[in-house]
Amino acid sequence: LGGYHNLSHHGKDEVKLGELEEIEIAQIELLGELLRDLQEVEETDGSLLDNTMVLYGCHMGDANIHNNINLPVIFAGGGFRHGQHLAFNRHNNTPLCNVFVSMLQKMGIEADRFGSSKGTLTGLM
Repeated sequence: LGGYHNLSHHGKDEVKLGELEEIEIAQIELLGELLRDLQEVEETDGSLLDNTMVLYGCHMGDANIHNNINLPVIFAGGGFRHGQHLAFNRHNNTPLCNVFVSMLQKMGIEADRFGSSKGTLTGLM
């Protein structure tokens, strides 16, 4: 699945967008397999997925123009509240590092900042 960087600069070319879509579908299918595999492993206090944090995303909101606002992120496991779509104000950009602070705190690490964070990510707990 590597070697497709040029497709991210698609310029709205339908052929490139189609190829990029195929790659992204394959990536999400692999992520789904990983999450199912983690869910199937039982531990004493839940599944392996319950005890694992999986963060999947991209460092670009729109790679075509190198925009890092409104990043697409999927977060699974780790005992957080899931099954929801969290959307944040794109004009008052919530730092991705807020997710990392939430993750650290969930692991019992006393942290109120990480990188450019402004706190935890609203809606995860």
